[in-house]
Amino acid sequence: MTSVAAQQMPYDLADPYRSLSLNTATTKRWTLTEAVDGAARAGLGAIGLWRDRVEEIGLAAAAKTVADAGLRVSSLCRGGFLTGPGDGQAALDDNRRAIDEAAALGTRELVMVMGGIPDRDLAAARARVEERLALLVPYAAERGVRLALEPLHPMFCADRAVISTLAQALSMAEPYPAEVVGVVVDTFHLWWDPLLEEQIAQAGAQGRISSYQVCDWLNPMAADPLLSRGMMGDGVVDFASIGGWVRTAGYRGDVEVEIFNAEVWAADGHRVIETMKQRYRDLVLPALAD
Repeated sequence: MTSVAAQQMPYDLADPYRSLSLNTATTKRWTLTEAVDGAARAGLGAIGLWRDRVEEIGLAAAAKTVADAGLRVSSLCRGGFLTGPGDGQAALDDNRRAIDEAAALGTRELVMVMGGIPDRDLAAARARVEERLALLVPYAAERGVRLALEPLHPMFCADRAVISTLAQALSMAEPYPAEVVGVVVDTFHLWWDPLLEEQIAQAGAQGRISSYQVCDWLNPMAADPLLSRGMMGDGVVDFASIGGWVRTAGYRGDVEVEIFNAEVWAADGHRVIETMKQRYRDLVLPALAD
């Protein structure tokens, strides 16, 4: 298991990529083995894994592949989807499997996307999330895994995430120790929030920032909003301001680049990583470096 201390490190302009993580969603056409190899060859320090990529080669093989490449697993995506009707047992079982997978892969961060609205009762959907989160917390704590609650942009409230703001995520995390329940700061989902600086400061004061994920918000958007994430610098996100707030909040963990974009997916993966490195170095890292 990667310790908290090992994940927290000063950002270093002389060694700019040791805190940079390739999320496997960014190079969607690559297998896990190809993504790990690409990240390692590019000199990155970490990789963020999606469970479907892990499943392709099996948990033990995935853990060995990453370890042999000398990479950290910055996070595992995803758990959550806890809003369904009924007793939610299938979702709880799947989340327990995800917690076990995170522990086996050596990451303490399991990204949780909470799920949308199965009916017209938003309040009830959020209440189910709270009830089921309470059932998962002890299981995660026993395995040294933190449930990283990710708020998604409000346009995804109906189908993907009934948590839309960092304030909501912090409120849901509040009953639990920070080492067991944290929050994700994702620039695509949160850049618009007028209270974001205040909420990042609160998350930092509580020690709850589990992950800092970066990509841009494209304007105009793609026909499918889910695919409107862009490479840093191609959209409207102010990475200097948000990065400064994250730095001031005390976060010193890995920075994941997670992009859902059909053109990025169609491009050569190695070129995508090189562009990612350049944009990270020029636009993201200066705001984070001490």
